[in-house]
Amino acid sequence: MPHHPADHNHYADLLRVAAICAVVLGHWLLTDLTYRAGRVTGHDALAYVGWGRWVTLLFQVMPVVFLVGGYANAASWTAHREESWAGWVHRRALRLLWPTAVYVGVMALAAAAAWAGGADAGELAQAGWYLALHLWFLPVYLLLIVLTPALHAAHTRWGFAVPAAMATAAALVDLAILGPRLPVVGFVNYVLVWGAMHQWGFAWHDGSLTRGHRPLGLALAGTLLLTVLLTWGPFPVDMVGAGLHAGNTTPPSIALLAFAAAQCGLLLAAEPAAQRFLATPARRDEVTRLNRAAMTVYLWHPVPVLLVAVTLYPAGLVPQPGIGSWQWFALRPAWFAVLTVLLVALVAVLQRAQRPLLGLTGSTGRSPALLLGGLAAALPALAWLAVNGFAPSGHPPVLALAAFACGFALVLRSGRRPARS
Repeated sequence: MPHHPADHNHYADLLRVAAICAVVLGHWLLTDLTYRAGRVTGHDALAYVGWGRWVTLLFQVMPVVFLVGGYANAASWTAHREESWAGWVHRRALRLLWPTAVYVGVMALAAAAAWAGGADAGELAQAGWYLALHLWFLPVYLLLIVLTPALHAAHTRWGFAVPAAMATAAALVDLAILGPRLPVVGFVNYVLVWGAMHQWGFAWHDGSLTRGHRPLGLALAGTLLLTVLLTWGPFPVDMVGAGLHAGNTTPPSIALLAFAAAQCGLLLAAEPAAQRFLATPARRDEVTRLNRAAMTVYLWHPVPVLLVAVTLYPAGLVPQPGIGSWQWFALRPAWFAVLTVLLVALVAVLQRAQRPLLGLTGSTGRSPALLLGGLAAALPALAWLAVNGFAPSGHPPVLALAAFACGFALVLRSGRRPARS
């Protein structure tokens, strides 16, 4: 039976599990792979189902992931303040980098094998892009881990003024993008918008955000701002796409932050009821077990989609109705069921295989220079892969993969083993 610290927040675990499940189902619903004329191609279902853009208000749950991440990082940092910054970041970063390294390594080998076997360059490039798209989350979240000690100190001193300043700066960045057309500055919003949600997690942890009616106040403020921005502003209701003139995710916008405030506020207001639901040990243990698999599920959930597309579609074993047709919607439950069975089996194998690796985090004596150097190489490499995929132009990106491998090795090396006496 899992051991839980007395102050462990199981509701945070439940939110993370639910959010990852929603991400998986959303990706499986909105991404449609087809086999036509001997070629596997991918389509965005939102391009065929116009009203589906409103459905993204249900499936855009990454704000919850960053909210819970802020809570977890605050809990860990405050509990290990006697540990050095480098030691804490090293340990937290490797919890994400180990399963990521396994995924990147396997995908790189698969792309290399397909390329060497003469796979069509266009198909391989598209498949490699699809399998890497969701990696965008890791550079942003890992950067917030690096900044957590400083950001938490800022929260301790200035409280809600920190996310408020981030929101103001994010709005100014949006103005720079939409007005003078300075798209490069949009990258700052990846830290400002997602970082503001991360700061809310700090306030959740110390109780300053959950006092009285503050969660409902956050939800109300977010709802009002989102209504104004969607009604009179340039932002689309689509909370997952890039948009034509203005988008909400690439880069993240002030409209996404307003949506996140409404979503996170309502979820925090529901915490007392959820904690009563989690009062039984059996439910808490089940949530803990599922939470341990969350990262593996997130990383590997695109793989079953591709496996079905390249095996069952060419054999004619699975029908392929037009996207958005009633037959297409009728097949979605069976589609989800098949993919879920494949993913559960895959995750079960991976969890067992990865377990020994998660303990390889080094021990005493950290090297901040190696740690920062490793992250400085690994994070941009992951961002590059998320944008370009595992096989741009039909072949593996050797430089990006080498940069990630070297960066990961440096992060590992930054945790030296203790010297023998």
